[in-house]
Amino acid sequence: MAARNIPATKHRARFHTLEVSGIRPLTADSVEVTFAVPPELHGSYGYSPGQHVALRALVDGHELRRSYSICRPPTTGSISVAIKRDLGGAFSSWANESLLIGDRVDVMSPQGTFTIPVDDLADKHVAGIAAGSGITPLMSLASAVLGGSPNSRFTLIYTNRTAIDVMFLDELADLKDRYPARLALHHVLSREHRSSPVLSGRIDADKLELMFRSILLPETVDEWFLCGPFDLVELCRSTLERRGTDPATVHFELFTPGDPSRAAGDRGRAVVARPGDATIGIEFTLDGQTATVTTPVGANESILNAALRVRADVPFACAGGVCGTCRARLVSGDVTMTENYALEPDELDRGFILTCQSHPTTPTVVVDYDV
Repeated sequence: MAARNIPATKHRARFHTLEVSGIRPLTADSVEVTFAVPPELHGSYGYSPGQHVALRALVDGHELRRSYSICRPPTTGSISVAIKRDLGGAFSSWANESLLIGDRVDVMSPQGTFTIPVDDLADKHVAGIAAGSGITPLMSLASAVLGGSPNSRFTLIYTNRTAIDVMFLDELADLKDRYPARLALHHVLSREHRSSPVLSGRIDADKLELMFRSILLPETVDEWFLCGPFDLVELCRSTLERRGTDPATVHFELFTPGDPSRAAGDRGRAVVARPGDATIGIEFTLDGQTATVTTPVGANESILNAALRVRADVPFACAGGVCGTCRARLVSGDVTMTENYALEPDELDRGFILTCQSHPTTPTVVVDYDV
């Protein structure tokens, strides 16, 4: 994530089974799903704009988990996410095709640091750049920023392939009608011609520079929120850095890890130790209970994968270093992290790791999920 995000209060990620109270089509391949939160769980599902939840369901006999950003401003008694069908995505296809009102789904308590306290954004100019379903957390952030201060401004650049691919089109128009002087909304279509060249075509380096000279001047922006695929987010970050923007003001969230060819992470795959194999001892604490597991050195197994072999309730969602659900503190030993798109520098300094991406490099390691 970015050099500085102010996280909402962290709490142990836990699943609760919630009932689907609403399903609303957004586009031909996306839906908004709303879950009812009963009174006894209101405290577990308080959230800040920009956070996400993990969903868990049994699909065709397989347990699947996916993380989705919360798309509505904080609301007591319900929580809503937008699910866009991914090419070959088993969970997103199931949600778009088979999920029904009244179904019950495991929903993890809200997590994530793609957020800033609304009071800290009062009277500021906030800019968002989103692609496709990256609009989801920015919907909640824009509503909160504009509604939280009469002098705040929000500029949103939202790119899609065509007009029919635009999620939350009506909601964005309503937000513009409500705050006509303080919300600047720019739709960019990569496969449709628009009247303005700056709003037509794919956002590449030249197009982004043109935008920064015309519709969104970086020197006027106090905080940035970027959400989309790796290439777009990295282009925006590197361009802003080259222009002298303070990295501490640039916050980002990714759809997927940087290398799309890389496996999404281990999910409790079987590991076989042969007699005589050198092993590593992993000790972890979760919900006050300590467990141990050994892993062959040659397996190069992640801490998460090893832990799942002895406790099925170890928290994780994306298993790709993006969502941060599997976060734990390294108490002793050393690890290497393959990817990290979720932890802040200050969290790394305090010893936190992503267990889905962490591979032990010492004979023993000890981690704590409860911190």
